[in-house]
Amino acid sequence: MASSQSKAAQPSLTEGPIAKTLFVFALPILLGNVLQTLNGSINSIWVGKFLGETALAATSNANLIMFFLISAIFGISMAAVILIGQNLGAKRVSEAKKVVGTSTSFFVLLSVITGAVGVVFSPLILDLLNTPEDAREMAVSYTRIIFAGVPFLFGFNLVMGVLRGSGDAKTPFYFLLLSAVLDVGLNPLLIRGYGPFPEMGIAGSATATLIAQSISLVLLVAYLYAKRYFLRLTRDDLHLLRMNWQIIKVLIQKGLPMGLNMVVVSLSNLLLIHLVNAYGSEATAAFGIANQISSYVQMPALAVGGAVTSMAAQNIGADRWDRVSRITWVGIGFNVLLTGALVIVLHLFNRETLGLFLPKEGRAIDIGMHINNITLWSFIIFGIFNVMAGVVRSSGAVVVPLVVSFIALMIVRIPLASVLGSRYGFDAMWWSFPISFATAALLNALYYIFGGWKKTKLLEKAGGASPA
Repeated sequence: MASSQSKAAQPSLTEGPIAKTLFVFALPILLGNVLQTLNGSINSIWVGKFLGETALAATSNANLIMFFLISAIFGISMAAVILIGQNLGAKRVSEAKKVVGTSTSFFVLLSVITGAVGVVFSPLILDLLNTPEDAREMAVSYTRIIFAGVPFLFGFNLVMGVLRGSGDAKTPFYFLLLSAVLDVGLNPLLIRGYGPFPEMGIAGSATATLIAQSISLVLLVAYLYAKRYFLRLTRDDLHLLRMNWQIIKVLIQKGLPMGLNMVVVSLSNLLLIHLVNAYGSEATAAFGIANQISSYVQMPALAVGGAVTSMAAQNIGADRWDRVSRITWVGIGFNVLLTGALVIVLHLFNRETLGLFLPKEGRAIDIGMHINNITLWSFIIFGIFNVMAGVVRSSGAVVVPLVVSFIALMIVRIPLASVLGSRYGFDAMWWSFPISFATAALLNALYYIFGGWKKTKLLEKAGGASPA
């Protein structure tokens, strides 16, 4: 009876129509990505409006630190998603629970150490970042509270990873929505001290984030236990809350390359900004806004890529390679349709979209239009290689996608942008985007077709048993 109840409660990505299942699974991930981006943008508006540019500089430095933390934790949580997905696809709920137990213990230890080190050494870390002197005091105050909230941040990401690995993307979205509403609503109250709330200044913004994440995490865990979620750890499962070093080794080996992939993307953007800055403030402003717009254009590809990773992982565990192949092609099709539609709309309203951010007089808006005209359509290619990389990662083969990203962004895009810019002018450097994305798509396609990623034995490493 218990077994049938667990099976009934378990969402399955190994059955049913692939297109419908993938779309329903990817949509909450897409909406969650949009929600988190809007949350950050609105909080920046609150800080800028109430506290000014110096406070914004303080939060920018803190956010840079948090990006690297999130990059590392994103990779490890994605490794947990893949491990859980493959085990559930192979119908090994007990092995999936081992991953949940070990991941929980590992994340608690990691988050407590990271948070404590960050709280104590925030001034030193910010000094190493060369934080402007006028923003340093506010940056220290903000960063310390953010670090104090690291256990809730890490915990929230882990629980979301477990849910997505088991095939549930809707529940994480609902609690992301709750967190965003609380964060956005509490920010002005705690910054300015409206009503019964104390006036905390920049610390109020960080405290709002801490409160929102902690409440959402506690309620999410309570909800899962109230619903008797099949991967919850009961009293009989407490022995699973231990450091299984075999599982931890896989989490780190597979997680770090996925986290480093985000670092490579960030580093390439920083180097590109360095090149753009040489062309003056109007060029920098235009690129900054074009980059913001492209971050939204990438969201369908990132959501579909995340969805195919979870979906393919379960099907690999179930040895349903016929479905894995179809998941890849359906994912590519969804990316072309969704990203393509967004690109068409933005091309039709290019000037109007840029005009929301840039002054209508001056050259910046024309520069931004030119950047968009060359780069936006190339994100369709970005989505194609992102889907293929997501499927490859779902098998546990994570190093080659990292190497491909490094080649495309650091060896092709940045040197090519520099050469095109110096020889043919600022307008030509943007062709580095479609060329680098096409390079990544070609390399990923070659590895997808001819590489040995299907032979990766992730389940043997994680669970101590051979795949069924």
